[in-house]
Amino acid sequence: MDDDQLSSNESRKRGSSALQLGPRKKAMKSDPLVSHGRHFGRTVFALCNYPSLLVNGILRLEQLEDASIEDFSAEERREHLVFTKLLDSYPGLLDRLREGSEEEVLHVGELIGKGASSARGEDTKSLKPVVIDWIVPAGDVVVPPLPRNSKITRGFNHPLTGRLLCPAELDWNDPETKQKLQSGEIAVSGDQWPLFLYANEAYDPDDPWNGLLRSRLLINAFRHVFTSPSSVEKEPKATRAGNARLHGMTAVTAPSVAYIATQVRFAICSSSVFSRTDTTTDSETFYHSLLDLLEDTDERREVQDLMVWWNRQIFPTSSAAKRSLTANSALSKIRQKRAALKDVNATTS
Repeated sequence: MDDDQLSSNESRKRGSSALQLGPRKKAMKSDPLVSHGRHFGRTVFALCNYPSLLVNGILRLEQLEDASIEDFSAEERREHLVFTKLLDSYPGLLDRLREGSEEEVLHVGELIGKGASSARGEDTKSLKPVVIDWIVPAGDVVVPPLPRNSKITRGFNHPLTGRLLCPAELDWNDPETKQKLQSGEIAVSGDQWPLFLYANEAYDPDDPWNGLLRSRLLINAFRHVFTSPSSVEKEPKATRAGNARLHGMTAVTAPSVAYIATQVRFAICSSSVFSRTDTTTDSETFYHSLLDLLEDTDERREVQDLMVWWNRQIFPTSSAAKRSLTANSALSKIRQKRAALKDVNATTS
């Protein structure tokens, strides 16, 4: 469905998925919901049609009075989870939606969507030049050059960005593979993850989790967006609070990692406009494929380890940066015994 062909009335139809970008809207006067949308889009769900999300969510709440969430499709369950996260993150929002007219519900969605869209656009713009500084070794001369403010020579057009974008399962050093990627004979879909997602750009086909989403490039981009551009250098010089501090963010979220990965992937590709309908970058599929993995309950242990690692990089003093105790270890048994003694003392006192 083309974004520009959607209307507000069409976004109210329950049949359209809210977890897709909605129609572009004209700028509106600043509202707290706009600011909230900026952070929600970065940290919970980035590519979302918010008016449709709210309308569908309210309808689903009514239906859930006589049904179970398991009666809905997987897409609807995921959409409803995003909806409930939005409600939980903004006190009073549910009452406002229930008491307001349909026009008010759509207006609220447009405000939140404006915030998410503007944040995404600002991040895309700010990462475009600096990503070159991160991938070009200091003091090195790259031939051909990679201009900071032009994307024409990026993507598979350049050996440096081409290697980073090459699907991990392919060999960029193979001349035939390189030629087919450059010519488009090999079309890369969004669920073919690029090499830059891996630490040191090293992919192990026998252990694809090894190093996944732990690259220095991702860390630099995350710090640039959430803490401050100067924090990338590990010597903060910012005179104002970063986005994380402004919104009370003290822990990295899995969707925020997927968001940054999507932004970096777009920054080093040759496409000039971020669009979910761009089949060349296939950004929406890429973002959703990462979320699918990070939200998969079967991958819970690996994801928890990944989040601990990320929080050590970004928020090292937070509780989220502390690894959970290994089951059946001596320390865990000491803690369990101490907790049991406390329970006994509490019941006898």
